[in-house]
Amino acid sequence: MDRLLTVAEVAERLGTTVRFPRRLIEERRIEYVKVGRHVRIRESVVLALIEANTVEPRRSSSSLRAVA
Repeated sequence: MDRLLTVAEVAERLGTTVRFPRRLIEERRIEYVKVGRHVRIRESVVLALIEANTVEPRRSSSSLRAVA
């Protein structure tokens, strides 16, 4: 079973203020669960968001070093 996180917990995991996850919710850019008037986000959704937005480093090539 996935743990349901509060907006504050999501912000802490992402290293942001609570405004950022609230904006994601408002713009419907993240899946969330309404429990009465409370909003919760599944832990797996936060992990998927992090994974989807992770940028791999560019591999350096010898031709780039020659220019510099």
